[in-house]
Amino acid sequence: MVAIVERTQIYLTEEEQRALEARALATGRTKSDLIREALDVYLDLGEAHEERMRRWREAVDAAYGAAPYLSATYVEDLRALDVERQEELERRWRG
Repeated sequence: MVAIVERTQIYLTEEEQRALEARALATGRTKSDLIREALDVYLDLGEAHEERMRRWREAVDAAYGAAPYLSATYVEDLRALDVERQEELERRWRG
């Protein structure tokens, strides 16, 4: 079973952001994954990281090939569009 996730926004201090980015780079994991893991521990949701990774890999294997129309750079393309949108909003706010 794959967990359904919701997008949320949090504010981090510069120190928290740098530490999170460093941990993500060092472990090869995403910042989102690290934040979810920290929340699971804090909220005592209990599922071990290894178990979550096993389930994630099963889900990826099951979904493999389900959307062949998506490019290999799909996520990067979306992120680039987000950056462009943010820059446009900032230009509008500044006048």
